[in-house]
This record gives sequence, structure tokens and C-alpha cells, in this order.
Amino acid sequence: MGEGFYFIDILIFAMIAAFLVYRLRGVLGRRHGEERQRPNPYTPRPGQEGGDNVVALPDRTRPPVDVPPPAPGEPYSVAAGIAQIQANDPTFEEKGFMQGASQAFQMIVTAFAHGDTPTLRPLLSDDVYDNFAAAIRNRQAAGETLETQVTSLHDADLIEARMEGRTAFVTVKFVSDQINVTRNAHGDVVDGDPNHPLEVVDIWTFARNTRSRNPNWTLIETRVPN
Repeated sequence: MGEGFYFIDILIFAMIAAFLVYRLRGVLGRRHGEERQRPNPYTPRPGQEGGDNVVALPDRTRPPVDVPPPAPGEPYSVAAGIAQIQANDPTFEEKGFMQGASQAFQMIVTAFAHGDTPTLRPLLSDDVYDNFAAAIRNRQAAGETLETQVTSLHDADLIEARMEGRTAFVTVKFVSDQINVTRNAHGDVVDGDPNHPLEVVDIWTFARNTRSRNPNWTLIETRVPN
């Protein structure tokens, strides 16, 4: 008699288990190879592959570049300096930087000649801007004007690159042909030759905080070869 009751209990539990499996299948469904896959939110939608709204993120799989600093008193090589900058800012690319630096060179030279301080302000460090602005004020106070034309920028070389803390420094040598003419209040030429360009060599250093959201570089030093 007791064994009969045990058999009935087992049968009841089996029926309950079968019922639960049936309900779970009804709620969760079964995979049959035709389900729609969840779209990848980082994949461009059709028609967006080349659009402006698609942003290429930096390659996070690239290991950081471990470039040891030079010994005290020993200068960075250009290649080692560039590698140091790229280790801190993976978006840094030499060709793109040089294109931007060449554009900035011509923009700054022209703005200085025109006395255009609003254009100069965001491109220069505080010290360089103060020096440029003072020279512009002195020129204006003397009633003089400066006419500058970069007739040819035929050489731009990256000659130094380094990291100091979070700040990247890049030095570029520009070789250009320029016409620089200073005229007095009467329009007479007091310096320069309007008909003959001269070769001018400038060495400019740009800097940028690699942790800043601002992608722009700032001119922090200008000098001429020794």
C-alpha cells in the first residue's frame, strides 16, 4: 500500500515538471536558427559608412609605446620624441601636425603684419602673445605699417619633439621666401624691398597638454638659427 502512494507522488511530480517546462518554453521560446540578432550599436547604419556622423574611435587594442627618456643632458632623438608623444596622445600623427603647423605659420605671420591681435590670441602662449602685441603697439604708435607676403614656404622640418610631464613640445624649422616692407606714416619705405623676396629661416616651438580636450597646439617660442 505504501509503495503505491510513493508511485503516485512520483507521477504527480513528473507531471508538474513537464508542465513547468512547457510554460518556460512558451515564455522564453526556443532557438531555431531564424532569430533576429541584436544589432551592434557601434556599427554604422546602411548609408552612414562614409558619413560625417561616423566617428572613428582610437585603436584601444594598440599597446602603449614604452620609450625610456634620455639620460640627463642627452637630447631626445626626433623619432624617440615622437614615440613619447604618441604614447601619451595616440591621435598624434606627424604628417597631419606638419600640415597644421605650416598653415599656422602663414596665418600668424600675416596676422602679425596686419596687427590682427584677435586672430593671434588663441594661437600663441601668453608670453609670445604679449611680445607680439607689444611690437604691434610700438609700430602703430610710430605710425608705421608692415607689409608681409610669404611668397613661398619651401621647407618645413620637424627638428625636435619631446614630452615634459603631460605637455608635448614640437619644434619646426620653416624656410620661406618673404617680402617684408615697413612704411612710415607717409607711405615711404623705411625698411625692406617690395620687389625682392628674401629667404627667412624661423624656428618655432609648439606645445599642447595631451590631457586637454582642446586639440589645438600653441606657439610658445620663436627664434632664429644661431
